[in-house]
Amino acid sequence: MTARSGPERVVVEADGGSRGNPGPAAYGALLRDAATGAVLAEDARTLGVATNNVAEYSGLVAGLKLAADFAPGARVEVRMDSKLVVEQMSGRWRIKHPDMAVLAAQAREIAPAGTTYTWVPRADNSHADRLANEALDGRRSGVSVPGDQVADEPDSAVEEAESPSFGPGQPTTIVLVRHGVTAHTTGRRFSGGLGGDNPPLSDEGRAQAAEVAQWLTELKGSVDVVVASPVRRTRETADIIAASLDLAVEEEPAFAEMEFGEWDGLSFTEVAERDKERLDAWFSDMAAPPPGGESFVTVQERVLAGLARLLDDHAGRTVVLVSHVTPIKTLVAHALDAPLETLFRMELAPAAVSVLAFYADPRTGEQKGSMRFFNALAPGRRTLRDTGRW
Repeated sequence: MTARSGPERVVVEADGGSRGNPGPAAYGALLRDAATGAVLAEDARTLGVATNNVAEYSGLVAGLKLAADFAPGARVEVRMDSKLVVEQMSGRWRIKHPDMAVLAAQAREIAPAGTTYTWVPRADNSHADRLANEALDGRRSGVSVPGDQVADEPDSAVEEAESPSFGPGQPTTIVLVRHGVTAHTTGRRFSGGLGGDNPPLSDEGRAQAAEVAQWLTELKGSVDVVVASPVRRTRETADIIAASLDLAVEEEPAFAEMEFGEWDGLSFTEVAERDKERLDAWFSDMAAPPPGGESFVTVQERVLAGLARLLDDHAGRTVVLVSHVTPIKTLVAHALDAPLETLFRMELAPAAVSVLAFYADPRTGEQKGSMRFFNALAPGRRTLRDTGRW
């Protein structure tokens, strides 16, 4: 058996802070050998404008990355003076806000099995606190190891980005929001993209959009842009959300709903009665379009082209994207490297929120995706089953 070359146990110490809450924010994290107490690596970076909680969670994620890079296979204990982060990561407290859920999911993905979380008094976390303040003061940015000033990310050939907030390894986070309900939604009617009949949001749909907007206000200051399909119902939903975030809306036609052609405005029952053969073909062949409409393959091509543009334009940042059932499911399947047929096995409620993150592979530049959560409803919202629609 080959002996371990690194420590068997390590301690992650992490902290974060915001001068203003929200305001200019940064995190600090370090990795210690649990047996000797020796510091193995440190990381400290600014985050732009963010809340204290975002900064603390960002410090946790950075510290877990240090453990993965400098002590792979070691048992990890995390020590933080944030009761919120420790209790939420230990599973004892609920995570209510979407930005916290995104970062917590990212931390869980990185943390090795058996990672423990310990609350410590602020005085016992002074090293991590100092690192965060040094980043805020412009005296530190990036990963460092003993004997170095600031080191490159381990095993990364990518240079640090101009903004220290979005350096190597920083994901592009996409908060996906399906539009609120319209008369077509409640009537279970085909409702296509720019070429079809486009009813506005109903009163219920506008209320749903307002609930999502309220839920996403915790992201205010950390969202780079709100992007929407130009279709009426998505643009109306996006306008409500953008107003709560003090942002304008950018339109991207690539994220419009599938064109249903002759089926647009008809119910599933009506199409099954009038055009059963083509409906069966549409369900069994992803390249088969409705008469005068688009196939799933065609939609996939334009949606992924839109995704590529979005990732180029907003690399390392957070984007709220308001779209439709088919484009959102297509993006989720792509992030998971799942076959396109997976779309038929996903349920997506009106005004539901899903979150994806995309990382650039430092060796190939290829964007790799992961799903943070899917089909989440704003707190207090009833599901469609509760309203009797399922």
